[in-house]
Order: sequence, then C-alpha cells, then structure tokens
Amino acid sequence: MSFEFATEVDIRYDDLDTYGHVNNVRYGTYLEEARIDYLREVLGQNDDDLLSAAGDGTGIVIANLELDYERPVRTLDSVTIGVRVPRLGTKSFPFEYEVRSDGHVAATGETTVVAYSRREETPQPIPESWREAIAEFEGL
Repeated sequence: MSFEFATEVDIRYDDLDTYGHVNNVRYGTYLEEARIDYLREVLGQNDDDLLSAAGDGTGIVIANLELDYERPVRTLDSVTIGVRVPRLGTKSFPFEYEVRSDGHVAATGETTVVAYSRREETPQPIPESWREAIAEFEGL
C-alpha cells in the first residue's frame, strides 16, 4: 500500500501486555492519534470544534473499526502509521491505516467516519472545505 501521510506514535510502557508486546486494544488508540494528525495537517487547521466535545459545529464519529494483526510489536520506541482516505462518500468516508514497526507491517486497519452535526446530533454531509482538502491531498 502507498501512503502519502505518515506519523509517528510513541509506545508507552503500559501499552505492553504480559507477553511483552503491544496489547491489541492499544492499536485503536494509535489509529486515533494518527487520524487526528492527518486531519490537522490535511484540513490545515487546529479546529478544536472538529476534534473535541466542545462547540456545536461539525465533528466526526466512528461508525466502524477493523484491525488485522500481522506481527507483534515488541518495542518501547514508536510505530509509524500510514494514513489515507481512498474515497469520499456523501456523509462518511473511510480511513485506511498501516502500522509499521522495525520496517515491517505489524497491522492494517480501517475506520469509517461520519460527519456529525454536534448541534443537531445527526449525521450531515461532509463539509465542502473538508471534501476539497482531502480530495486535493489524496488526488481523488
């Protein structure tokens, strides 16, 4: 897979389980951190309304999360996570991820996010500014 965006996520000591590798539940947090980094860079803003519970503008909610584990991560350093958006729907879009450690793919994943009106508490169309920024970055 090819990813135009990648970010480093630090592994914390308590991410490791009794087997000495990153516990499977931590990967969801890693994807979340990478997704936030992607949105901040690609949308070109530090929009606290987008990424926090405060405000009443447009946010995102997760509709689906899938993870496939390929090899254990046994380091206390960091992992590199590639992130991309392969397509845009009307109200939702997927993020695809590749988690790399020591030059190898450790896991792959996908989340589906839905644009969400905080004021109305309902899904809404993806804002045009998001659509344009993501399409330009991804070449969609």
